Amino acid sequence: MADAVVHDVFVIGGGINGCGIARDAAGRGYSVFLAEMNDLASGTSSAATKLIHGGLRYLEHYEFRLVREALMEREVLWSIAPHIIWPLRIVLPHHKGLRPAWFLRLGLFVYDTLGGRKLLPPTRTLDLRADPAGLPLQPGYVTAFEFSDCWADDARLVVLNARDAANRGATIRTRTKVVSARNEGGLWQVGLHELTTGQRSVVAARLLINASGPWVDRVSATTSPQTTVDSVRLVRGSHIVVRRHYEHDRCYMFQNADGRIIFAIPYEGEFTLIGTTDEDYEGDPADAMISQHEIEYLCGAASGYFNKPVEAGDIVWSYSGVRPLYDDGASSAQEATRDYVLKLSRGPDGGPMINVIGGKLTTYRRLAEATLDKVAELLGPRGSPWTGTAPLPGGEFAPTGYPQTVAGLKRDYPFLDLAYAQRLVRLYGSLARKILGIARSYSDLGRNFGDDLYEAEVRYLVADEWAITLEDVLWRRTKRGLHAASINLVALDEFIRSGVARQAAVG
Repeated sequence: MADAVVHDVFVIGGGINGCGIARDAAGRGYSVFLAEMNDLASGTSSAATKLIHGGLRYLEHYEFRLVREALMEREVLWSIAPHIIWPLRIVLPHHKGLRPAWFLRLGLFVYDTLGGRKLLPPTRTLDLRADPAGLPLQPGYVTAFEFSDCWADDARLVVLNARDAANRGATIRTRTKVVSARNEGGLWQVGLHELTTGQRSVVAARLLINASGPWVDRVSATTSPQTTVDSVRLVRGSHIVVRRHYEHDRCYMFQNADGRIIFAIPYEGEFTLIGTTDEDYEGDPADAMISQHEIEYLCGAASGYFNKPVEAGDIVWSYSGVRPLYDDGASSAQEATRDYVLKLSRGPDGGPMINVIGGKLTTYRRLAEATLDKVAELLGPRGSPWTGTAPLPGGEFAPTGYPQTVAGLKRDYPFLDLAYAQRLVRLYGSLARKILGIARSYSDLGRNFGDDLYEAEVRYLVADEWAITLEDVLWRRTKRGLHAASINLVALDEFIRSGVARQAAVG
């Protein structure tokens, strides 16, 4: 079945880059179609360390442009999505025998001044013998430096970009695989297979954007077999989650003797997230799983700092993702650049395709703007850059306005307990009111599947956020999967499946 509409841009891939590009393009007036073969953010984009950061260690590799761009983006992203992005103070203990203290302080001086910091507080020096940050650490660590970055709910950042793109006219199709793409008469004819229904269709577009992440090489070979991207380095990054390992709300950045660093981050209130690893990867990115070696590495690295060792038996969840880095010839995975590269190729009949390689969560919006510069060259300019000031859905409040937003929600819905109101605002911001509607009691929200997950929230996720499966709801739209033992999974699964027909209401 062929779609009679000719779109300006067809985006392959529903990760952060693809959804960011779709949002930017739709907001400038281009007609956009995006296809993702799985769920939104089901690959690399939900497997990040979840930091919006400049990348302090990239200064050692002289990637000043990348670091500056990333540092400048921290407060931009915080301002457009203050519900899912917020400041995080990071404690970097000085480790005798590794990077000297003066070197760390110099790097942090550059970090503080390079990126136009306005709201985030500057670096300060800590005496770990007196500061609460020293309590969880071994007594040998005396001095630390505390600096600012931001935290992000990575999967929700992807979904909100897709939601805004759809609000602006883009067509978003999940569980829809691109099975072919050929250029005829100046138009790409993209063959699609909708995996939930089995339906096949063809969509026409003037320009193809390959933002398929770690699959970028494979997609390029399928669409333009005479050309290959052939410059992608796949690197697996793995993380572990343990029960809350310390009481305060700051993050730790730990140096290791091999030159790598790991983070220990407060996570979902009751947990600590530890990661990441950097290992070259071969195979299908969909099969990436943490290895025993990575578990031992992360546990060992964290235990070298904490008073209480981190052991494999403490792990309540782990996840792995494959980063599609640009292959710059670096000798080791951790030294490979995190910068992005856009490569233009053409199909057999000259049809243009932009291949997106690399990038990081923090710079996705700038990557999208750079991609739109190329789109303008190929299709003609429309609009101008706009995404740096327009809030993402639900983020229509001040960067520092989270407490007031929670208070306002509780004022208008007095039956809500504080923890539930906070969770709703953290996930949905002002859109929490759409979920709650005219409810005047918890019973108005429908069945509670456990752990404050009500029918009203799940119905919203199915109808407005492309959720189709239990995993979509529990692990990407929310993190209720960490509390699965207290959730009626059978009843929740049945309810989600009964609502799949409402998918047509989305995008």
